[in-house]
Amino acid sequence: MTAGIIGATGYVGIELFRLLLNHPGVEKIGLSSVSFEGKNIEDIYPNLFTLSGKKTGGVLSSGDDIAASSDILFTALPNGLCEEWAAKCVGAGKRMIDLSADFRFGDDEGTYKKYYKTEWKHPALHGEAVYGLPELYRAEIARARIVGNPGCYVTSATLALLPALQSGCVRADSIIVDGKSGVSGAGRKAEMAYQFTECGESLAAYSVGTHRHEPEILRNVRGALEKFSASGGDSGRGKARVLFIPHLVPMSRGVFTTVYAPLSAEFAGKEGAAEKIHGLYENFYRDEPFVRVLPPGKIPATRNVRFSNYCDINTFAAQDTLVVTSCLDNMVKGAAGQAVQCMNIMAGLEEDAGLTALPPAF
Repeated sequence: MTAGIIGATGYVGIELFRLLLNHPGVEKIGLSSVSFEGKNIEDIYPNLFTLSGKKTGGVLSSGDDIAASSDILFTALPNGLCEEWAAKCVGAGKRMIDLSADFRFGDDEGTYKKYYKTEWKHPALHGEAVYGLPELYRAEIARARIVGNPGCYVTSATLALLPALQSGCVRADSIIVDGKSGVSGAGRKAEMAYQFTECGESLAAYSVGTHRHEPEILRNVRGALEKFSASGGDSGRGKARVLFIPHLVPMSRGVFTTVYAPLSAEFAGKEGAAEKIHGLYENFYRDEPFVRVLPPGKIPATRNVRFSNYCDINTFAAQDTLVVTSCLDNMVKGAAGQAVQCMNIMAGLEEDAGLTALPPAF
């Protein structure tokens, strides 16, 4: 299989390249970058010296050349730029995984336009796009031509909530998501707010109640409730509400999320509720290769998932509230790793192919 990366020199693009270099199912990798076309990837990322030629010459080519020569295309571009690539891929009978927000909202152009200030040129493509969260949409991803890869905050929050929504142990009408992200989540850009002297030795919230990932989390909650209701769960889709508060943390990578949701009447104030809920989470994720439910009382930490595709989760019940802590590497399970996981599903490969690297101890 030949994989192409459009936007290969951004943080997500280069993380994709790192993972695909050691992927057993990928024979060749094509790289494209508008800013650095014609240059060698090693000149931009010296850590790849002598390594980039393993599956590619290392030279950054035009996007059209890469798209034409690839079996599957990854678009790691700013929001609003990926529709045309999707149209080209579908027209050529190829498949695409988009790591921007462009294909995360299904056919809901209104919400996308409200938060991303861009109108769609190919609405039909959005209608067939599948949301790339394997733990919820694995079967749909396997058949998809276009996959919209979730972002890091949203992945962490959604994985924290799925078992609770499936079991009905919480009410979905007042969910609070408190997220903290490393600076790389903002991408490889030179905005002042992300300079070390501005964000180092500091912790701050931003976009409180207005962040563009809030409607995406809410969409996932409603989608999960609808999906689970078919198997006997309580839908409550129309009553679901989410408040999302993101924070910038002075570390290079990682996302830590704490989710708060009121316990349902069946669990609130009941003896043994915490233990029962923890068991529900263990059972829900028992066969998932990249979600680890920690033993009771253990707190997830970003250092334990760095450079890996794992999401670590644990549950707590306090004052009739379910508290779920969830963390992942925003560049791997929160972006490039999840995209490779989707590629594996689409290609019929082992789901963990190329993603078995363990988190480093320090």
